[in-house]
Amino acid sequence: MLQSFHEISFPFSVALGARGARGGPVRRTDVVALASGAESRNARWARSRRRYDAGLGVRSLDDLHAVIAFFEERRGRLIGFRLHDRMDCRSGPPGTAPGPLDQPLGTGDGETQVFQLTKTYGAAFAPYSRTIVKPVAGSVRVARDEAELMPDVDFVADTTTGRVTLLEPAPEGSVLTAGFAFDVPVRFDTDALDIDLSAFEAGGVPHVPMMEIVT
Repeated sequence: MLQSFHEISFPFSVALGARGARGGPVRRTDVVALASGAESRNARWARSRRRYDAGLGVRSLDDLHAVIAFFEERRGRLIGFRLHDRMDCRSGPPGTAPGPLDQPLGTGDGETQVFQLTKTYGAAFAPYSRTIVKPVAGSVRVARDEAELMPDVDFVADTTTGRVTLLEPAPEGSVLTAGFAFDVPVRFDTDALDIDLSAFEAGGVPHVPMMEIVT
């Protein structure tokens, strides 16, 4: 039986942001024009999803061969994988290394030991909290009341779920924060790679669409 997700990165993920490949968040909103001329808007999705096209990162026949092999091993849209999105891959600003105070993690209650990594977008009006499920191994930093904790001594981080487990419960009322680098869980958004080799050799860009997996 095939797995539904492979903990492996797409081979040209560095192209996202570095070489001009496209991608970003997608939302689905219904907009209805009323008889009065006003409009009504309703969010169909509670959470955004990232959509990407990595075709611009494919620069050679060797690249193309590797993409085809990766696509076949994932069985098209069937099996998910990790994608490193350089446009949005850290708990803080893109040019800053993750710090233990970057994002809220939770509040201690003297009992709870497992907390989910999240990243918050916006601040004043309607902040959006994105669940982070694929942190990069060795990148997670955690602090309690601004004092950094030690990995594998005070906490462990699961790189397949984004859950942080404290080895001892945090005291009631203590503030937990975290910093991390992360990948995006995605799948191919097609079951067919339609590649025109003559167009590729003439400078054409293959279409390699991907969609974020939201669970």
